[in-house]
Amino acid sequence: MNPRQRVEVALHGEIADRVPFTVYECMLPQCAVERDLRNRGLCIVERRVPVVHAWRPNVSGETRSYSVDGVGYVRSDLHTPVGDLSTVSRPAGFTSWTVERLFKRPDDYRALAFYAGDLRFAPCYDEFLRAEADLGEDIILRGGIALSPLHEIMTGWMGHEAFAVEWSERRDEVLKLHDIMVGRLRELYPLLADSPCGHFNYGGNEVPEVMGRHRLAAYVLPRWEEAAEALHAKGKLLGVHLDGNSHGWADLIAASPLDYIEAFTPPPDCDMSVAAARRLWPGKVLWINFPSSVHLRPAADIEAAAHAILEEAAPGDGFLLGITEDVPRHRWQDSFQALMRATEASAR
Repeated sequence: MNPRQRVEVALHGEIADRVPFTVYECMLPQCAVERDLRNRGLCIVERRVPVVHAWRPNVSGETRSYSVDGVGYVRSDLHTPVGDLSTVSRPAGFTSWTVERLFKRPDDYRALAFYAGDLRFAPCYDEFLRAEADLGEDIILRGGIALSPLHEIMTGWMGHEAFAVEWSERRDEVLKLHDIMVGRLRELYPLLADSPCGHFNYGGNEVPEVMGRHRLAAYVLPRWEEAAEALHAKGKLLGVHLDGNSHGWADLIAASPLDYIEAFTPPPDCDMSVAAARRLWPGKVLWINFPSSVHLRPAADIEAAAHAILEEAAPGDGFLLGITEDVPRHRWQDSFQALMRATEASAR
């Protein structure tokens, strides 16, 4: 099997010729070790090639970069017919830190409602197919939907502290935004289902300590169900990026229509082992993130930890070992080579 085939077989719950080893495209610097890993079967997960373009025809904006005391920032200003919004972020390698979010005061609800409702979609299937053919057989293109609307409001637009205040004092306004976003996303699902992409992540980074069981059940699970209904009808898979603690709502995940759990992170970083996840989530594919803290250990210990995880996942059906979080630059080469040796040893 080539690397992409291994991933596709495992995502459908079957056993590949060995456990697939994957890494996000932004976490694999080009170098001799990278070439060697790809030659040995590493599969790169490319997340930047969409099957659907999204835009807002009635929102304009501009972005500018600047620095303060040697620290770089990016400010984005958005203009709607009913008010302006802005964000400030601080770039940090492959990610960025949010300094100011869209929501700053209750007066922003009107502009946010317009911004949410102005979202439009159009398929770009040919671009996706062209990229898939050009990139080759050791890269798989993963589709993405969005964060769940409530999570987008909570973490993207407001931040946790502001959300807690607004949820307590102006919940009706929060839910108006939520419902507008839900309506727009319902137009997206059939476009994704008709696309050439085989699997989609519906957001992620939900954690029970913040989202809470009741909000997941009331506002997130229904979104997964709506997307899954459209995708499953066309033979497509639905997953979610859950890289935090999971025991607090394991039963809700088990009852969900999710086909795979991506970025699942076992101990010592999070609270559920691979063995427990296999027991509590029968039928769910596990696409794990190798625990980030273990990358700091000696290579022999990393390899041993990988073997232990693979033993918990035995016989290996519906299981993938991935890198979805950042790895210290001085450790990634030794760590990835140790993980490759472990997955090579799982060959059948």
